[in-house]
Amino acid sequence: MGQEGASHRPGMREKLFFLSSGIIISVPLTLFLSSLSDYLCELTAVSLIYATICATAIFTPLIEEFAKAYPLFYRHGETERSLFTLGFLTGLGFGISEFFLYVFSLGVPIPVRLPGLFFHAASTSIVAYGIATKQPLRFFLIAVLLHFTNNVTALFGVLWLIGGLGAVLSSRAHSLPLVGVLAPR
Repeated sequence: MGQEGASHRPGMREKLFFLSSGIIISVPLTLFLSSLSDYLCELTAVSLIYATICATAIFTPLIEEFAKAYPLFYRHGETERSLFTLGFLTGLGFGISEFFLYVFSLGVPIPVRLPGLFFHAASTSIVAYGIATKQPLRFFLIAVLLHFTNNVTALFGVLWLIGGLGAVLSSRAHSLPLVGVLAPR
């Protein structure tokens, strides 16, 4: 990863695999781990609001960022750029499935869910960059902090326009410089 001699460029089939892995691997893993964390939060919380904060703001960012990055950990010999791209696609696949869930199952307006598509793609790109540079924990925690900020402000409605939108823009801002770093030399 990141070696001068590494020239692997993912083909279309590999890119489609990672886009779909955001749906078929990351989403079920998230649902399984979330059901466990929800149960834990309900057992230990004093009230429903504390259980909601525990599950949505604390556990969800940890679980979702791990589940989205999980398919990337088996990659070896990838360039930083290719791993970044695969991370973007995995996060985008996850974001697409979440978008469809919220819009078509829960009736959330489309404009409200569009930032989530970009957020999941950008935050998974951040984690992928950390994996590529052998600093996965550091970049995982950055993505989790951005996700936490987004979710905790979403819990309080109108605050999301400040904190959540800020987290979405910040995740995009954190991932864009990485694209410049990863530009072909």
